[in-house]
Amino acid sequence: MTADRLVCANCAGPVNEGRCPVCRANRARLQREGLLGGISPVALAVLAVLLIAFAAIVQHALA
Repeated sequence: MTADRLVCANCAGPVNEGRCPVCRANRARLQREGLLGGISPVALAVLAVLLIAFAAIVQHALA
C-alpha cells in the first residue's frame, strides 16, 4: 500500500499531503520503513531461498 491511498484519521486528509502532525509523522514512518515494513533485502532473499528449498522437498516427496 502506498501513502497516497491512506487517509488520516486526525484531519481526514491524504497522508501524503502532510496536513497535520499525525500525517507528517506517518508519512515519514512509511518512507523510512518502505512498503514491506522495513524487511531487509537479505531477509527477503533468505525467505525466497527457503521457499524454493521447501518447494523442491515437497516436489521430491510427491514424485
